[in-house]
Amino acid sequence: MNADVDWDKFDPQEYISRNYLALHPDDKLILSIVRAHFSDHFRRNPGRVPSGIDAGAGPNLYPAFTMLPWCDAITQYEWSAANVEHLREQRLDYAPTWDPFWDVLCEGEGGEGYAALGPSPRERFRDVVTVRPGNLYDLGGPGADGQPERWAMGTMFFVAESITESREEFARGVACFMNALEPGAPFAAAFMENSRGYPVGGRDFPASYVGAVEIRNQLKDFASDVDPLHIGKPDDLRDGYTGMILACGHRND
Repeated sequence: MNADVDWDKFDPQEYISRNYLALHPDDKLILSIVRAHFSDHFRRNPGRVPSGIDAGAGPNLYPAFTMLPWCDAITQYEWSAANVEHLREQRLDYAPTWDPFWDVLCEGEGGEGYAALGPSPRERFRDVVTVRPGNLYDLGGPGADGQPERWAMGTMFFVAESITESREEFARGVACFMNALEPGAPFAAAFMENSRGYPVGGRDFPASYVGAVEIRNQLKDFASDVDPLHIGKPDDLRDGYTGMILACGHRND
């Protein structure tokens, strides 16, 4: 169960060294697809939205990058105290490691909105992003004013399936993310397919063994335009998974 894990012991630097020191082809493809999805939405719905959320940000900055041209404010929502501290440091002046990820967003179809922010949008990132401690399972509930708290677009990358072995908690995590989005909100969610857990900093962390069928079933009540896409090869980044699943769509009205 998620509550049995000491998430404050998660090592963000070690996780980045395993996954993000170099731009992997799978991440490049994910960025390209999400770029096209969000750019297409805002071509049809011009202007910025007031808010976006990256649910369970971890130490990963690139989901927030995908929302940067389109939001007046972005919340990086994260439970681990170690990751929160890391995100707050990165918000002030993020590491050059992340520049190739931004470069992908500025390329090709849909890249114009990103390229307009320049080759190094650190100042905008600092101004727009807020790091907020919070548990994924608390999303979708009332805010400080007692009213439901909702965001106008969102991302959730490698979270709901990567914080618990429980299928029930996986389903709850997906529902909490989707319930945190306003009707019509564009979103992108990525999942490790059939993951058996993963090591970080000498510790083993849990995962739910889920594939495209389970992901589609969890999303269908919230979004009718989602067709989960399989990306990558088994055990390419580490042992114990069969690929990645990317789901882009819009929250039902």
